[in-house]
Formats: sequence, C-alpha cells, structure tokens
Amino acid sequence: MRRSGAALILAALAATGCGNSNNNLSAGDKSTANKPLAGQSITLVTGSHPWVDAIRPLLPQFEAETGMSVSVQSFFEDQLTQKLTVQFTSRSETPDVFMYRPLQEGKLFFRNGWLEPLDDFVKRTADYDYEDFTAQSIGSSIVDGKLSGVPIIIEQAILYYRKDLLHEAGIPVPQTIEQLAEAASRLHDPDNGVYGFVARGGRSPLVTQVSSYLYSEGGDFTFGNKATINTPEAIKAFTMYGTLLRDYGPSDAINMSWPQASAFFAEGKAALYTDANSIYKMTMDPDYPDVAGNVGFATFPAGAKGSRPYNITSWGLAINPKSAHKEAAWTFIEWATSKEITMLIQQKGIPGPRSSVWDQEEGTAGFPVELVKVFKKSVNGGVDHDRPTTINVAEARETVGEIVQKVITGETNIQETADHANAALQAILDKEAE
Repeated sequence: MRRSGAALILAALAATGCGNSNNNLSAGDKSTANKPLAGQSITLVTGSHPWVDAIRPLLPQFEAETGMSVSVQSFFEDQLTQKLTVQFTSRSETPDVFMYRPLQEGKLFFRNGWLEPLDDFVKRTADYDYEDFTAQSIGSSIVDGKLSGVPIIIEQAILYYRKDLLHEAGIPVPQTIEQLAEAASRLHDPDNGVYGFVARGGRSPLVTQVSSYLYSEGGDFTFGNKATINTPEAIKAFTMYGTLLRDYGPSDAINMSWPQASAFFAEGKAALYTDANSIYKMTMDPDYPDVAGNVGFATFPAGAKGSRPYNITSWGLAINPKSAHKEAAWTFIEWATSKEITMLIQQKGIPGPRSSVWDQEEGTAGFPVELVKVFKKSVNGGVDHDRPTTINVAEARETVGEIVQKVITGETNIQETADHANAALQAILDKEAE
C-alpha cells in the first residue's frame, strides 16, 4: 500500500530530527517515533463550502496518522475575508492554514505578506507529484511568480440546457455563441413561463461569467498592464451577454447572482444557462423532477476564437507566514491535497485539480456521465482567470460590470461607457503599479 503524502513528509522530518522527534526514545515512546509533529495543534479556517463537509469526516484519519490535532473554524465567504483580514492585520499567528479565493483575495493577500510562498514545499517529495495539478489551476494560484496556495477546487464555464425543450423545438445543442443566441430567441416563451436564457446579471457577479464570452471572442480584461475592456472584441462579448439577458432573460436578471440564476433554471423557467460546472447540483432540484431529469451539459459555446471558457481555481489552501507551526501546516495541506484525499473528495461531486484523479473511473463516479465528458473537455484548456487580476478586485469588477448592465437596461452608446470604464480600470492598474 502506498504511503500517503503526510506519512512521507513525517518520515523525512523524523530522519532529519525535525519536529518533536527524540533520538533517545524509551520503549513507551517508540509509538511516536514516526510522528515528529505529534502533539502539535493547528487551526484551519475555512469558508462554508461542500469541500469542508467532505474533509471533516476524514480529519480523524489525519490526526491518527500524525498525532496532530486540527481545529476547524468555518465562516461564510464575506465573513471569512473579514476574519482573515483582521487577524493578518494584527499579525496573528493563527490561523495556521486557511481557505482563500486566489483570484479574489490572492494578489491583495500576497502583496500584504499574508500568504506564505509554497514553491519549495510542493517539491519536497516526489510522491506528492506537484506536476499532477492542472496547469490552469496552478496558473490561478500564482502571484508575482510565486505559488500563493495549493488548489483544492476548480471550475470551468459550461452551458446548461433543457434537453426536452431543445428536442421539441428541433434545435441542436448550441456549439457557438451565435447559435446560443438563436436558440434563446426560438425558445423564449415567457407567456408560458419559459425564458430563453438566464445568467448572472448583478453588476459584480456577472463579471466572472461574461469572461468566457470575452475570451472566446479573443479579448481579455487586460493585456500586460493595459486595460482592454473597450476593444472591439470586448464590446462584442459584453453586448452579446447583455443582449441575451435583456431580450431573453427575466426582468429581474440585473439583480441575479448564481443562487438566483441557478434556481430560476432549476425551476424550469429558462431553457439555456451559462455558468460554472461546479454548481451543477443546484440546477437539478429534486422538487422539480421533470426539469432535473432533462438538464443537459455542454462545453461552452465557441466565439470568433473558439471555445475559451474560464478554467480556474475557485478555492485554495494557504499558510499564514506568521504561523508558529508551518511544518505542521504544510503537513496538513500536503495530506488534504494528496491524490488519495483528492480522490475521496472528488467522489463526493466536488471537482478537484489533479489530472490523475480525472483520468480514473473512481474519480468521476460522483458526477453525471454527460457532465464528466464536458469536464474532461474543459479541464485542460481555457483561461486561468475569470476576472481582472488586480489587487482591488472588487472595484475592478464593478467597473467591468457597469458596461454589461448598460446593455441589459437598453442603453445604446456602449462604446462610450466602455471607454470610461476602461479609463477607470487603467487608473486602478496604474495605482497598483506605483
């Protein structure tokens, strides 16, 4: 039987005399000889996420194997960021390990010195197999050329669709963004309670989802240190997304984030929906079995430059640089992100970042068969960010979101709005470069 990542690093620590090992063990102490970190306790701060629900039952295994103890504290997303900011600002030694969103807080946290670079840690043992992580998941986690954390959850943009509605209308599954718009037009029937399309329309929430339209048309939020949200490619993408919601979406789409949009689709009120594959369970509400049984999954539709969905790390694990237990913290991360534990968590339907797990039947057993095919087509391609990669992500998202919302509300001079927004985003980038 292969030794887990935690066992390997503990053996290495014991061999070098690190941790709590004692070279003069009595007979009663020999049981702890291969547990150099025995007795240490670490604090793990997490967001409220299914990954946490999956890892909790496995913690006794880690504690028995290492002799360590893990104290878990969980918070909602906004509370988590506030909690971490307060503790890091006060230079607290806790938490030792924490969940974070690399593309939302990663650059800010790293520049403030709140993320321990993990480049050396991940290469300590060959069995850990750092190269097994997908390139895009690692790309999402790199800040200033350094690995800021280890990916634990990934997601890609996909198309959700109603099989029955497309079949009845004789419409094939859209392969391009233009076909998506055509299908939405034909399926739009609000008088009978079905809208052609739904997606996130809230000013900040929509940014991550419009990103795949942007990339597929050949654009991006920035190129180098230059804002590029007013280019022809960007205008085309933003206009398409906003038009889909304006013409074929619900009247309150402008207030929707993913919980509202996914519920709208799950209740049978929309025929087409683009969003993250990680929320697929939300689109299959058992209270609406006729809808749930007809949910289809497809790769993100292609634009002028093909299908280029975002493919990102949505959550990662990081170490507090002020922690007094960095070795223990890394031992936990190495175990939690090992092939073995990633496999167990992915079997719960939580998409992980290791290619080898996706290549095994056991690793895909927790997902619908059709969705697995889409996952595999998307997991090794696409773009490793889904929002502007800035320190002030919140302000940057608001800036981009304004353009799309102008389309949704029916304003026509989108180029002027985009030019103003581009100047605002450039000001953010210039300030961060000072």
